[in-house]
Amino acid sequence: MAKAYINELQGHVGRDVTISGWVVTTRSSGKIAFLVLRDGTGYLQAVFAKKEVPEEVWNAFGTLTQETTVAVTGTVREEPRSPGGYELTATGLEVLAPGGEFPITPKEHGTQFLFEHRHLWLRSRRQVAIAKVRHAIIQGIHDFFDQRSFTHVDTPILTGSIGEQAGELFATDYFDLGKAYLAQTGQLYVEAAAAALGKVYCFGPTFRAEKSKTRRHLTEFWMVEPEVAFNDSDANMRLQEEFLSFIVARALERCREPLKELERDTARLETIVPPFPRITYSDAIAKLQAEGSDIKWGSDLGADDETALSKDSEKPLFVMNYPKEVKAFYMKENPADPRTVLNNDCLAPEGYGEIIGGSQREDDHDKLLQRIVAQGLDPSGYTWYLDLRKYGTFVHSGFGLGVERTVAWITGIPHIRETIAFPRQIHRLYP
Repeated sequence: MAKAYINELQGHVGRDVTISGWVVTTRSSGKIAFLVLRDGTGYLQAVFAKKEVPEEVWNAFGTLTQETTVAVTGTVREEPRSPGGYELTATGLEVLAPGGEFPITPKEHGTQFLFEHRHLWLRSRRQVAIAKVRHAIIQGIHDFFDQRSFTHVDTPILTGSIGEQAGELFATDYFDLGKAYLAQTGQLYVEAAAAALGKVYCFGPTFRAEKSKTRRHLTEFWMVEPEVAFNDSDANMRLQEEFLSFIVARALERCREPLKELERDTARLETIVPPFPRITYSDAIAKLQAEGSDIKWGSDLGADDETALSKDSEKPLFVMNYPKEVKAFYMKENPADPRTVLNNDCLAPEGYGEIIGGSQREDDHDKLLQRIVAQGLDPSGYTWYLDLRKYGTFVHSGFGLGVERTVAWITGIPHIRETIAFPRQIHRLYP
């Protein structure tokens, strides 16, 4: 008997196959019984006719509970009304392991309960759909850069050099060398790699010790960070809009069913094509003030500010050239307005906020050193980084995209905690 996966059934119509998987639901009229099965690749309905299956098979069906592990044998036939478009006329059933009394039932459960049982909640249709979209986005990220001749560079998770403020980092004792930090960015390292390879990117877990409880924050998340030699700030934003448009298109191409399961309005995603609108930070402040905000020039934008700015935009919105004092030391001073830097945040529409932060990097050695000192950082920890400006300095730019925020936006789910299999938040370290 041929073994098959549910997503392969189009090649087995009219044939007998065995599908191994887990019970989703069962129902019976007494003469006909229905089993919905999942195997990770899809969902399938198997139909058992009491008169046409052995008695032991019919009796085995009666023992099935949610999440029982089974192997079902039968003939594949097309059935447009069934999940996936195929159905199994069952002839055999083997119980491989009992399901027990599964804690997560079709009834309503609270958020606390579901996250305490996250290891089991992952099996639900909604969580499977989110995971499928996340996978497509991550594969699309790699494909986008590969098609454009970028080189993937792995950067360290333990580092002595920091890209932002130390108060937002997890520190650990590192043998006899003092403090090490869990990386909040790989950017400084891909800048070094860009001098060797031109177009590079890193992709891995990053860590922020902010005590944030908002729907947009995790303490551990995944970020992709490209860096491109000879790209200025304008070219950097063009790359960002091409990149976002590519991964949205990839999700639409490969995840129609998962997005349908999540009830995502895909028409809103169809509009995500370059170019994206741009606004300067100064104009953004003026706009917010005109709408009644008491925000002052020089303050960083908060979540509510980002939502207000992007609420009427169908596409992501670039906010450019923030004040120097609220941004990181490595950002290039704006020659047209030295109070600001050549950077951008890319705000997703529909209230999802910042999904990309990018900038042109300071390529002048002395100015970079001044900024490091001004932010109270120890220059000795950045000798290697300053070396990049001593030996063949060059214009370069890059950005970081947070995967979880991007998945939340593309799937349309309200909270970032569902976008990763095992979320880490300030109040959650289990399971």
